[in-house]
Amino acid sequence: MTAVLFDMFGVIARLQSPAAQERLVRTARVPGAAFWESYWALRPPYDRGDHTAAAYWSGVAGALGVTFTERHIAELVAADVASWSEVDERMTAYLGELAAGGTRIGLLSNIPEDLAADYERRHPWLHHFEVLAFSCRIGHAKPEPDAYHWCATKFGLPPGDILFVDDRPDNVRAAEATGMRGHHFTSLTALRAALDAPAGTGE
Repeated sequence: MTAVLFDMFGVIARLQSPAAQERLVRTARVPGAAFWESYWALRPPYDRGDHTAAAYWSGVAGALGVTFTERHIAELVAADVASWSEVDERMTAYLGELAAGGTRIGLLSNIPEDLAADYERRHPWLHHFEVLAFSCRIGHAKPEPDAYHWCATKFGLPPGDILFVDDRPDNVRAAEATGMRGHHFTSLTALRAALDAPAGTGE
């Protein structure tokens, strides 16, 4: 293993909290179940950068049979960005340890432009990554094989020299299908153990 490629949300950054989810639904002013169905169903093109925030939220509104004004969309974008803004400081500190120790690290995240730009403004630890692959800027999103191939090319490494870390088993399996090694993230403790294991053992 020569490099480690990290997922962001569910590994380094926290998933949406119930309070953040509730704020989004309140901002949308629509029933929660229908909102989340449309939110996730229409998300992939937004994450890939195929759709702007205005196009994405207008699509959500259309699926719900309502209309979002420009101001309403701006409020939804702000609530959405805020809902994904909490990071795990233990993980960001660990990234610094890895980088300082000479480990090559990268980030592959399904993330829309508004959220990516917010992270770049607020989080200097992003500079630890040799490869920074925001789906909205590379035109590929997990679990599409091209997302992993893009990162391997940027590292200049064969996929087998890269360990991919993600909290979603489907994304880990997709990485492994491209030749990468995979680690299903459950805790920092388990990740440390996997990375500290002698070559040829463990994952």
